[in-house]
Parts: sequence; structure tokens; C-alpha cells
Amino acid sequence: MICSHGCGMGFDRFFRPASIPALILCALLSLAWSRPAAAFGLLRDADIEHGLTELSFPILRAAGLSSRQVQVLVVDDPTFNAFVLDHRTVFVHSGLILKIDRAPMLQAVIAHELGHITNGHLARRMANMQNARSAAGLGALLALAAAAAGGSQGAVGLALGTQSSALRSFLAHTRAEESAADQAAEAYLSYAGVDPQGLVDLHEAFAGQEMLSVANQDPYMQSHPLTRDRLRAAQDFVAAQTRSFAPNPQHEYWFARVRGKLSAFTRAPNWTLLRAKDDPYDDIRLMRQAVAYHRLNQLPRALAAIDAAIALRPEDGYYYDLKGQFLMETRNWKSAVAAYEQANALAPNEPLILAGLGRAQRAAGQRKAGLKSLEAARARDFRDVRVMHDLALAYAQDGQPGMAALLTAERYALQGRPEDAAIHARRAAMQLPRGSPPWQRAQDVLTTSDKLQKRK
Repeated sequence: MICSHGCGMGFDRFFRPASIPALILCALLSLAWSRPAAAFGLLRDADIEHGLTELSFPILRAAGLSSRQVQVLVVDDPTFNAFVLDHRTVFVHSGLILKIDRAPMLQAVIAHELGHITNGHLARRMANMQNARSAAGLGALLALAAAAAGGSQGAVGLALGTQSSALRSFLAHTRAEESAADQAAEAYLSYAGVDPQGLVDLHEAFAGQEMLSVANQDPYMQSHPLTRDRLRAAQDFVAAQTRSFAPNPQHEYWFARVRGKLSAFTRAPNWTLLRAKDDPYDDIRLMRQAVAYHRLNQLPRALAAIDAAIALRPEDGYYYDLKGQFLMETRNWKSAVAAYEQANALAPNEPLILAGLGRAQRAAGQRKAGLKSLEAARARDFRDVRVMHDLALAYAQDGQPGMAALLTAERYALQGRPEDAAIHARRAAMQLPRGSPPWQRAQDVLTTSDKLQKRK
């Protein structure tokens, strides 16, 4: 499902601390230390995230990591940038994906960011966090962290961002770190059989930006200082290769699909319809057209297109997920349930699809089944604020007011609304069995709220 507010791409997730208090603290501190400005959000879509996993898998393996350890997520931002904040997530801006045109370039970005992780470059940044309490950039960082750990659709309540210059300063690497990350990326790409020319192309895209003023530079240039030496080093590495790197059909396909779906939801529908007909992959062409028709409120044409895509890839659960979204957003509840059930059967490990199924079931009047699906979705991805909202409603309808209050408290906490969180946490603590795990979670919210008051 793709949307910020009703068009399907949701927003979510960052690092995975052991318990909810750490997540809540991020949101609460971001509220206390930041000034209102630009919002940060994550575009959550099961199909896009699966495609990014397909593209990153060989790079992660070359780096000695796995997709269970590190996830690639999309930041809702039109600029060209990518970064890491911890050891578990690579953030790539939507603008970067839309501005590059080859899979090896995106894989080079991922490899470079993994180089920062494997070379230990995050230690300095984490240490600097302790000294950034008065910096506007800390609010943006923690708002993003809270959104990534459990942000809501549209990053509701997390419009806590700050001056972008402060965030750039916080994210910036030294030139020595950039060179080390490049060297790691070269090794990872080569080992994975991915053309390292992608790294050269990435550098060349920014070769002229050093001469621009900071205000006119892309964020990637400011957080990843480029030197001519780095470009020459990448060119020398490619020139020294004795093997050839043929394009990987699977990588090219998933890159086209990620980019195609992202553009279909973020660019004008007529723009998509004009260009989709030239897509070399028939199913992606149909998917892009289906999204455009859906956004133009032409449901019959949207369903015809997505059904045609499904006919080409009948075992692809992500296309059924998209069909479920179309039906759900046009209030065809029972048909949406059927589509999501098929999607979940074909892609059973996707919490975003399971959450969609739960919403459709509840809308169709299948309250018990919807509650079960939403509980299972949250068990797999317990920081999804949208699931918290839906699950709270489901608990209330099921006669579990204590659990409804708890989920509401946790949702408000992660949205940076500590006073509302405390109100609902107290309500939950009064209704839940004392000493039970849910009661303890309510205490966690209250404890973190107290910590915030002391900091003030």
C-alpha cells in the first residue's frame, strides 16, 4: 500500500530498540527540542520495499550482512540524498530513485551507505547526539527516527523537522570516511557482480556541484563531500577490472518496478499515462497505468489494468495488494478482503499486506478476523502507528477498553504528543491487570513522560 494520505503509500520505521520506551523517548525528545519546520516521513509500500530488498540482497551478502539485519527504506523527499543513522537501516530519498536511471547506480548508493556501517562511521555520529540538544538538527533527526521506528501514515504528528542545514551538518561524513565508504562499495559491488561503473556515474552526476553555492547544491553533495580524487579513484577501480559486468535482468526489472510505482504515485497521472506505454516490462506498464487510472477515479480501467498485470504474474502477491488498495479506497470492502487474502497467501511475511487485510476485514464487518490480522501485523512490525490506530479501534469494538487506551497512548507517544499519551496511559493502567505485560507498557509511557518533564 503506497501513500501519505489516502493514496496508498504509508510512512513508518527506523531502528529497533528492545522496548517501546526508547522509541517513545525519541518522539518525546524531538518534541521538546525542535522547532516546527519541514516534516519527514517514510513512504511505506510492501512492493517497493520488496524490490529494494531484491536490489540490496547481493550487496548485503558481499558486506557480510543480510536483509534481516539491514533494511532499505524510502524517505518522502524529492531531493537526491541517502544516509544511515544506525546499523539497521539505509534511508534513500524518493527523489534519488526517480532521478537515476540504472539499477547499478542505486546499488552503488546502497553499497556506499553500507560502507559507512561496516567501517564504523556511525560511532562518531552517535557520540555527537549527546552534544546536539540545542541544535535544530536534532529535532529533525529524532522526528525521522521516531517516524522510522513507528511513524504514521503521512508522518502525522511528526512535523517536528528543523533547519535542513543543521540536519545536513549532523549527517555529514568526513572526506576520509567518504573515501573509505567508496572503497568498501567498490569491493561489495565487484563481489556481488554488480557493475561498479554505477559508482562512477553517481560521482559524475555531482562533479559540477562543488562549484555551486551551498544553497544550490543537492543534499547528497553536502552530506557526502565529493573530491576529484574520489571520482578518479572510482574510475581507476573500474579501469583495473579484468572481468566484465553484464546487466542483471532481475536487478533491472526490480529497479524499473520500484521506480515505476514510485513515480506513478508521486507524479501527475497524465504524465504517467503518457510515458507508461513505453515501459519495456508489460506488467510494470500495466501497473503504472492502473495507478494512474485509480488516481483519476476511473476504477473500471484501474481494475482492468491491474488484472492484466496479475494475469502476467499470477503468483505476485504485491499486485493483489495493489488491487486490494484500489478496492479499499473505493469502498468495495468485500472485494478488497478477497484481494488482500490472495496477496497475503502469496506474500505471507509482509506485515504491510497483513495490515491492509485487517483494515479491509474490519470495514467489511469481519471484526474478529480484522482484529486477529491487525494483531498479527503489529506482532511483526510493532512500530506501525497506523496499525496502532486501527488496532485501538478494533479493541474498543471488541470490548477491550484497556488495550484500546494502551494502543492509543503508544500511538500518541510515537507521534510526539506526550500529554495525550500520558492521559491514555493512565486510563489503560487503571483497566489492565496490574503487573501484566500490557500494564507494564502503559507504565513505560508514563515513565518516559515523567523523564521529559524533568528534562524541561
